[in-house]
Amino acid sequence: MKKKSIVYLVVCLCLVLAASLCMGAADKLQRDNGNIEIIDGQIEVHGGYLAYKLYKPVSATASNKAPAVLLLHGYQNDHETCAAYAIELARRGAVVLCLDEYGHGSTTLGLINRGFVNHVVKVNYGNDSIEDGTFKKIGGSKRYRVLMNFSNLSFFDDRYSKDSDGNMIIDSSCGGTKAYEILAKLDYVDNARMAISGHSMGTWSSWSVAADYSGTGIAPKAIVLQCGELFTDEVYDNSITFNNVLLLQAKYDEFSYFRDYQRTVDDDLLKSDLRTSFLGTTADKAEWNKTYGSFADGSARRMELLNTNHRLTTHNLKGLAVALEWFDEAIDLPNDIPVNNIIAKTKEYLVLGAMLLVLASLFPLMKLLLCLPFFKDVKQDIPVKSSLASDKGWRRGALITILLSGLSFPFMTQLGHALLPLPENIFRMTVGNGFLGWYLLLIIIMIITSVITRAKNKKKGIDPERFDIKVFLKSLLLAVLLCAFMYLVNFIYVKVFDLDLRFIWPFFKVFTMERFIQFLVYIPFFGLFYYLNNTKIMRDLRRESAYEKGFGAFMKDWSSNFLLMAGGVLIIVLIEYIPFFAGIGPGADVLFGSTFGGPFMSILILFVPQVLFFSVLCTFAYRNTGRAYTGAMLAAILACWIVTGGSSIL
Repeated sequence: MKKKSIVYLVVCLCLVLAASLCMGAADKLQRDNGNIEIIDGQIEVHGGYLAYKLYKPVSATASNKAPAVLLLHGYQNDHETCAAYAIELARRGAVVLCLDEYGHGSTTLGLINRGFVNHVVKVNYGNDSIEDGTFKKIGGSKRYRVLMNFSNLSFFDDRYSKDSDGNMIIDSSCGGTKAYEILAKLDYVDNARMAISGHSMGTWSSWSVAADYSGTGIAPKAIVLQCGELFTDEVYDNSITFNNVLLLQAKYDEFSYFRDYQRTVDDDLLKSDLRTSFLGTTADKAEWNKTYGSFADGSARRMELLNTNHRLTTHNLKGLAVALEWFDEAIDLPNDIPVNNIIAKTKEYLVLGAMLLVLASLFPLMKLLLCLPFFKDVKQDIPVKSSLASDKGWRRGALITILLSGLSFPFMTQLGHALLPLPENIFRMTVGNGFLGWYLLLIIIMIITSVITRAKNKKKGIDPERFDIKVFLKSLLLAVLLCAFMYLVNFIYVKVFDLDLRFIWPFFKVFTMERFIQFLVYIPFFGLFYYLNNTKIMRDLRRESAYEKGFGAFMKDWSSNFLLMAGGVLIIVLIEYIPFFAGIGPGADVLFGSTFGGPFMSILILFVPQVLFFSVLCTFAYRNTGRAYTGAMLAAILACWIVTGGSSIL
């Protein structure tokens, strides 16, 4: 046993060492081998702090001022989502400030500071009316009104930016205006050569920053919108001007805002009045991927069509190359590096590799801890085969499980996201509330079905698997120790390399105190859901392969568990994207309406890989402990960490 323990320890340390080498290499890339200095800081505003990450080329000095770019991330992201643009711009000589906007990252001000009004617009601004029902009053929770007003901007006409109840859009730049001011005042920045770019929510922030500085000596010379919304001139003061605007258009954008509320992105969209007005041309002359106007007078306009979806736009190589050329034309980037010379993508893959390696280290570490006498009770035999479901029973149970989880996903996540009556001073995680709404429904269903299954087994003379509080508490401690180890490793990486474990979007972030408190609020619900879910899958729908040894048996066992855990969301993925790729439009929009599209459809690209890993982890834990406790608590803690550590807070 002692030799095995040493082997487990060595394997665990080797995996972490390999992850550390990946992080070191990624850090070297983000600093461009010492040519870029990275500075983390905070900006005090409105009684709170905006967090940022600044990329400063060492060539930028008070005597050799450099152009500068402000980067603004999208909803559910943070400053590190802007890393591809930041690294490539800084390599080319620009000073780049990446901001954590309201409610995101380490910024202490919530999304509520953006403000809200009691009405929404269901078509393009300026083309709406009360009579047509496209300008309508809304009530409900504060978070609902905040989320429904993302496209409502503070420089808009009072009809849109204020309401009769005294509410208003306070700062639709989400702190970007203040960050831009700070950036312009740096003594090594040439504030006559500044630009701005944002993705998704950050595009509305970009419009707002540009409007706030319109007509000043530091007005942005270029605006790059990564999936942005266009507006008619009627919605804001005509004295506001926007210089040299590039719109990167994702062909498969899940958000209706960024398709002008149309179902598909095609040439008809390109030739609409809104789009041709933006380009400054006529429908018969409008083209994708063509520049109109002049950089000299700020009238340059372009719409670049990218064969990607909403979330992947931030790291699309074609979009990044076009954006770099655009910035170069507008603010004259000092370093003449070809636009196809991109290192940022490699940095992302290195950080992904590090994340996977650290996650993999949890497996030998679990085996090591299970060798300790204290955790002897946790390691038990899998219950007797008499409790196995028949093939017919398994198929029926699997089908019900998959359909219930899948078909309830778009409705319950959206309900929880905005309308579920939760005390908002306690449950402050917006996407977290979406998952909470979904989990609560499934918890109720699983409790009912578990009671029914237990009653049936009792009639058959099968002894129920009793809940063992002692084993559960030790299993919980085991899960906490494993996650604490991973948190410690991640914390060290943030301090040493200024990078956390992620891939493009936030996954495992170091907690602020505010976010840790939110973790404590949500973890009981996540824990109950994953316990019931694991129990249902590992116990009630256990298969013969659970008793078999070897890698092949593990794969059979895992494939069944993965199907049960992820089958429902995989169905939703197919429902969403098959019609989209066929040119019909996003499945959720077509079948359920645009209300159920957007955030929780686009988030599936992140959620499915998570469930894939959780299914491996839970299968491994069950086969090594004989109970669902350890795997369930591990998955719950990791899932809750992802949601409360990295997503938006009201």
